[in-house]
Amino acid sequence: MKKQTYLRGEAAKLTAGQIDRRQFIMSALAAGVVLPTAMSMAGDAMAATPKKGGKLRHATGYGGTNDTVDPSTSNNGFTQNVIYSRGNHLTEIGQNGKLRGELAESFEPADGASKWIFNLRKDVTFHNGKTLTADDVIASFNIHRGDDTKSAAKALVTAVKDIKKDGDNRVIFEMASGNADFPYIVSDYHLMIMASDGAGNVDVTAQDNSTGGYMLQKFDPGVTASFKRNPNYWKADSAYFDESELLAVVDPTARQSAVLNGDVDIADAIDPKTVALLGRVPHVDILETTGTQHYTFPMRLDVEPFGNADLRMALKLALDRQEMVDKILLGHGVAGNDIPVNGVMPFFNDSIAQRGFDPDKAAEFYKKSGHSGPIKLSVADAAFAGAVDAGQLYAASAKKAGIDIEIVREPNDGYWSNVWNKKGWCACYWGGRPTQDWMYSSAYTSDNKWNDTAWRDTDSAKRFNDVVVQARSETDETKRQSQYWEAQQLLHDDGGAIVAMWANYILAHSKEVTHGPDVAANWQNDGNKMAERWWFA
Repeated sequence: MKKQTYLRGEAAKLTAGQIDRRQFIMSALAAGVVLPTAMSMAGDAMAATPKKGGKLRHATGYGGTNDTVDPSTSNNGFTQNVIYSRGNHLTEIGQNGKLRGELAESFEPADGASKWIFNLRKDVTFHNGKTLTADDVIASFNIHRGDDTKSAAKALVTAVKDIKKDGDNRVIFEMASGNADFPYIVSDYHLMIMASDGAGNVDVTAQDNSTGGYMLQKFDPGVTASFKRNPNYWKADSAYFDESELLAVVDPTARQSAVLNGDVDIADAIDPKTVALLGRVPHVDILETTGTQHYTFPMRLDVEPFGNADLRMALKLALDRQEMVDKILLGHGVAGNDIPVNGVMPFFNDSIAQRGFDPDKAAEFYKKSGHSGPIKLSVADAAFAGAVDAGQLYAASAKKAGIDIEIVREPNDGYWSNVWNKKGWCACYWGGRPTQDWMYSSAYTSDNKWNDTAWRDTDSAKRFNDVVVQARSETDETKRQSQYWEAQQLLHDDGGAIVAMWANYILAHSKEVTHGPDVAANWQNDGNKMAERWWFA
């Protein structure tokens, strides 16, 4: 034990640059370690030491030709990655999964969390040379407020009644009611802080109005985004690559080939069917993390026939979820239960029985619905790896209940702008959110443009919205738990979302790329901050 403690200490010195490789090897030899092992240990320790340099090439499974640099309208992992590469937020989720300040060096509540005060860092400049002030924060948040905003984050800031500044480096958010989760909310990728013009205006199309570790050089929607390191980045221990290139490679086979051939350093959204094959490749490592990512089949209640509650229940019972986990995820995840939150979030109700495949009950509800004829389900692998196959499995299981699902295979390109949130029923993925309120406010409350089920007008939906607002400001944890449990039950029983599977994040990367001991799971790709957090060994 003493020997191991000593060697860990020497390795820490090597990592910190306090001793060199030769000194570490000599220390290890003196401790009784044989030379080959000592050399290997030195290599491992040095690989764990962040180094600057090189160009990161990342093939991502997301992106579309309608993407823009406007963070408020971002709707996929490609533009989210762009945002986190070029910009910063008031707070962020760290690699260890904990919330921490980013552009805000500290924050605290007041008046029962109906007011939040953020103290800004004083050493931050935008890529255009402007110094960060409270005016920039206020202008950036006002983009998402107001009736005419096109922001996908509008619902997240609806509760913000007013935003004021107290000097150049303090911002005060006044809420309509208490919101204990607000510091989490402001880390949402849409809420990137941008430079203002002094009159409260922000040019959301500008490429140089952000503060992040990388300066955006080129943006080709649905194709690529390229970056160069920001030489004046305020985070001294981040953004190690000289350059970064993000490539939209929606086809899973093409992404796999790219990382196998060494054309890219990282490929995300790896199809579970190829994990075993890639894991045997000498120059490739597989990284798998468990978080809040889930695959869904949202039914829009404002498109017939999905306003029919009996039909929605029939379709929920007609899905063989475990078969889908076994055949699509190959065990790299678990079955969903038509609730978009799970046990990693506080106040989760694990007593709601898992909904299983029940063709007899599905047939009963289907008959009760009065519907007949095929029901169209739009799918594309742009939704998630294996979505087309998942749709076919769904149609096969539903057939056993006498339900005819017609699979409509959509083009990958344009899926998120032409199919999702528009057509009546489709395949979808959600990266999830760290808290229940954030997840609900992102996709399920009535005021949200991303409410892809249009679940707003039923009695259960109205009650759900009331309960979410109550829970948001409730300080008594027992009462708050009861409220969130009710919200989950309402979604489970009446909602339009079929949450089929909780899927692990799986990516493949060259062994030349490395990272620290912790990898965030709030989003794929280390919270979509690999460009900032990883380096070449």
